[in-house]
Amino acid sequence: MMNHNAHTQAAIRTLSQAFAPLNCIILASRKNSFSFTLVDEHGIAQHSERLYPEQYNRAEPLQAVIDRTRQALIA
Repeated sequence: MMNHNAHTQAAIRTLSQAFAPLNCIILASRKNSFSFTLVDEHGIAQHSERLYPEQYNRAEPLQAVIDRTRQALIA
């Protein structure tokens, strides 16, 4: 079983890959939660969200976050 830090690092890698070429900036990683902000090539934030362990400890909820965020980006 992975610890919280390993889950966090895996989630950050997954988010960065899922939203490339947008830059995925991680902010305020604390108490097992973190914020991610997607920034375009002009440095303009396109989306920002805080994730909690129940949203990234397993593939299904993290994929739901990715899908929902992709929908918001094209809306």
